[in-house]
Amino acid sequence: MSAVLLVHAKGGPPLGHVLSRSAARAEVHLLALSALPPAVAASASTLCASVVTPTEAERSDLVPLIVARAEAVGADAVLTFSEYAVVAVAEACAALGLAGAGDAAALARDKRRMRRTWQSYGLPQPAFHPVTTRADLREAAAALPVPMLLKAAWSAGSTAHQIIASPEEADAAWRRSRETMAESAQLGFAELHVAEADAHYVVEEIVTGEASAWFDEPGWGDYVSVEGVVTDGVFRPVCVSGRMPTVEPFTERASLTPALLPTDLQGRVVGLAREAVEALGLRDCGTHTEIKLGTDGRMWLIETAARLGGAMTVPQIEEVFGLDLVGMLVDHLLGRPVDWPERALGPGEARGAAGSLVVLAVDGRGEAWRDRRVWDFPVVSEAVALSEGSTLSVVPESSLPDGSTVPVYDPVGGANTMAALCLLSAPDARTVLRDFTALVDALPTVLPPVTAPSLSTPSPSAPSQSAPQFEGAPA
Repeated sequence: MSAVLLVHAKGGPPLGHVLSRSAARAEVHLLALSALPPAVAASASTLCASVVTPTEAERSDLVPLIVARAEAVGADAVLTFSEYAVVAVAEACAALGLAGAGDAAALARDKRRMRRTWQSYGLPQPAFHPVTTRADLREAAAALPVPMLLKAAWSAGSTAHQIIASPEEADAAWRRSRETMAESAQLGFAELHVAEADAHYVVEEIVTGEASAWFDEPGWGDYVSVEGVVTDGVFRPVCVSGRMPTVEPFTERASLTPALLPTDLQGRVVGLAREAVEALGLRDCGTHTEIKLGTDGRMWLIETAARLGGAMTVPQIEEVFGLDLVGMLVDHLLGRPVDWPERALGPGEARGAAGSLVVLAVDGRGEAWRDRRVWDFPVVSEAVALSEGSTLSVVPESSLPDGSTVPVYDPVGGANTMAALCLLSAPDARTVLRDFTALVDALPTVLPPVTAPSLSTPSPSAPSQSAPQFEGAPA
């Protein structure tokens, strides 16, 4: 039986989903760079031929560590689903002579290099300015129109995103973003291979989206993601996922599969994603490309990741389109034939719909809850009336335990301040959107109020808490 080395780190699809699908195709050896979620730890020993957790000293030089472990287990393929390990795994695959994302993996991680590459190809994207120092940010703030968006170049989940409304805010934004990235690194949400990544930032023009120009119904967000893979350098789109509107500044609240785009508009979106992926030059990997939608058919590239979409994107695709993307990617990396879709699948091929909702302490208008609440999924499932045919569940490994205090939403912390991740299955995407809207409106009322002792419960942003993470931006 073929052997696969799976490099686990935080972020990406749920580990339990990844392990079960990978183990069905090959002998899996797990290299755990992050602690295994408690909900998965027990099953990992059953599903995997070996589980190794390296020491801090061993993790300091990742590529030799991955290469050595792959050679020790006789791995025929090495892969990861974590944004933070993509570059290290790509370099290890190259050293081993195995299929992987290739040298372009770094272009799909570093937002500065990604934007420069797309700029050289003339692809539509926001105006941008690379930033590595406070002085760089001051210069960019004086050159670009305000408001503008400051991003950490190697972050995910909208972490350390800040809107700068005037040049005078540049210094404070720089300080806060650096602090947030340092806090995220303590939680394991940071690039694992590029040592200087925490000093790399980019400031961008904020382009104006308009969902109503693309969707027939209200409630959709003004950007989508194109999910796909690259095999032997050929981009293969799978489907397009939609969103609800983000929470300020740009934290993702919900992902929905499929996006209800008309066929011609989906074709334009997929076409731009193809140009973006091909410009980066990726070889063998999953891809997740986010695109902003504007008026008059305008589009702007947000970013592309050299991995499959995070959070519940992959399980949603499996439920809606019957495609096991994890297993299919494993088969491809092992050199087996795979029957990829001939074109991106759309609402016409969907078997119902599915969506994932990030629980944040923010209401449907984007305002913070008036008081603190305790996360309790049984209460939510009992109290919130869903549409006929809808089923709501919670993702344990991406959620705080019932009884935990819902963290106060921090716009700079982004997804680091989520309380839970919920999955909804429904007959169609309109129903998912309607039920998610009802759920967001109900949460600050139906969840139990916090009592004084509960306030001591650590939040996902506290260094002592093993925090869940949702990847909206590559994620």
